[in-house]
Amino acid sequence: MSEERRLAVLRAIVEDYVHTREPVGSRVLTERHGLGVSPATIRNDMAALEEAGYIAQPHTSAGRVPTDKGYRLFVDRLAEVRPLTSPQRRAIETFLSEAIDMDDVLGRAGRLIAQLTGQVAVVQYPSLRLAGLRHLELVPVGGARLLVVVISDAGRVEQRFLDVGVGPGAEPAVVAVDAPAGPEPDPGALDEGTLSELRARLNAAAAGKGLADLPTAFARVVSGVDAALAPLARGIADLVVDTLGAQREDRIVLAGTANLARADMRFEQGLSPVLEALEEQVVLLGLLTELAAEPVTRVGGGVGVRIGHENRLDGLAETSVVASGYGGDGDTVAILGSIGPTRMDYPGTIASVRAVARYLSRVLPG
Repeated sequence: MSEERRLAVLRAIVEDYVHTREPVGSRVLTERHGLGVSPATIRNDMAALEEAGYIAQPHTSAGRVPTDKGYRLFVDRLAEVRPLTSPQRRAIETFLSEAIDMDDVLGRAGRLIAQLTGQVAVVQYPSLRLAGLRHLELVPVGGARLLVVVISDAGRVEQRFLDVGVGPGAEPAVVAVDAPAGPEPDPGALDEGTLSELRARLNAAAAGKGLADLPTAFARVVSGVDAALAPLARGIADLVVDTLGAQREDRIVLAGTANLARADMRFEQGLSPVLEALEEQVVLLGLLTELAAEPVTRVGGGVGVRIGHENRLDGLAETSVVASGYGGDGDTVAILGSIGPTRMDYPGTIASVRAVARYLSRVLPG
């Protein structure tokens, strides 16, 4: 049997089964696909595919369905990933460009993937603890109160207040962002020249450095300023490092979970194991991260695909996971993906995940 013809028969079975959700027989293949061979030849090809483990006969049906191994071969041999249409791409950019902040854009990205694929979307937040400092801004907000604005490499913005003591050696104190203003200290405690100098020095010291290297870089800044400014510089430096390292738990956005309850989303083991697996967010995030970094599972555009039992999570044994990293300036700072039944539209899901990941990579700061 010609390997190319065998692949053509397998491709036809996968496409028909995904579309109809019904086992595919040789007569259907003959009628719907111009394979250029007789029904008898197709039956022989199907028998060989079944013997090799690429398709299987469910119950007493005369038709065949793809196995995990068959889907894997189909995905690995995709000639091309179906590109999104121009209207689809414009709709993605318009919808995501209307976001007002990072939370909004990631929420919109999740809803968009879920809508495009009809499956579950998972979007990881860029992790501050993995990011460096993109920019630091110091804004006096009255008396000796200072607003410290921390913008990470991943584009996340955090704001903290510092109450700065008056007098030589006075230590600054961190207060909550929404804390009410206290008594106004000496209005000359924070002059613009002092803040401008500290801002420039700290930003210069942080340039090109990750979180792990910031304490050492900032310590050199503290040791290099006048003794009277050292407590303020140290307080700002400590606050920046604490802020960037504060997110000890990775956050993810889940969207489209209700899609799993649709009538066409049939799981042999039922829906409960899938939902329970999705609730294990730490494990799920580990799977996505591993998938996005694993070259053997990748297809076009750096998208990774895991099928069925490849996921190594019992609850996801009947699902496939399509994932891609995203991040500004070519660096991966987080992962997003789509989860659905193994009987999914792989070219369409891969194209959707890739398109949203590329958009997020463009809008994140480089």
